[in-house]
Amino acid sequence: QVQLVESGGGLVQAGGSLRLSCAASGRTFSSYHMGWFRQAPEKEREFVAVIRWSGGSTDYADSVKGRFTISRDNAKNTVYLQMNSLKPEDTAVYYCAAAHFLRVGVPRLSDFASWGQGTQVTVSS
Repeated sequence: QVQLVESGGGLVQAGGSLRLSCAASGRTFSSYHMGWFRQAPEKEREFVAVIRWSGGSTDYADSVKGRFTISRDNAKNTVYLQMNSLKPEDTAVYYCAAAHFLRVGVPRLSDFASWGQGTQVTVSS
């Protein structure tokens, strides 16, 4: 399994931007599909974005389409989440995760075997 460490969270005003990073250990990072999930207080963890191992295919939750962009740099073993036009409802702990295989449809938590510790994003109104 790969070990993941997120960074880049913080406090930002509504309409602002943040870029999250997730650094991965190991030499097989490029073989993993990488995802971002988030969990708000008293809510279930939900899918945000995913990028396939090749970097050529991405998917987003409807709630973030057009505002968030996921990307990866396999040479740096890092995946990013650029978040623009942030809203208070984006407030959550954001987790990155790695998967070898993704089933058809919206990526599910159970597809991902490795998880980071999370980074807090707080958007003030």
